[in-house]
Amino acid sequence: MTIPKRAERSIIDGTKTFRPILEEARARDINEADTVTIVKSMLADIFGWDPFFEVTSEYQIRGTYVDLAVQAEERIAFLVEVKAIGSDLKDNHLRQAINYATNQGVEWVVLTNG
Repeated sequence: MTIPKRAERSIIDGTKTFRPILEEARARDINEADTVTIVKSMLADIFGWDPFFEVTSEYQIRGTYVDLAVQAEERIAFLVEVKAIGSDLKDNHLRQAINYATNQGVEWVVLTNG
């Protein structure tokens, strides 16, 4: 599958823009909530998702909350579970993310620490 040139350019430019932000955030050992803010900005600036109407924070799934739900055409396209930037991602984090997707009936889920 080929990535369109415009999308490829956006990813390359976005990576250059956000790399120093992520490096400083890691050096400051920012918390999960602030890491979510950076990830939400990345979804908007790099991938073009509208942060006000297409990216929902703290989306409720069966009494728990996934950090971000990204919506397209009035349905959830994918979920994003974020951990603090200084955290190591572990198997239990992956299980948590997969459970969110399974319980919501969403095919795609992202687990990230930035």
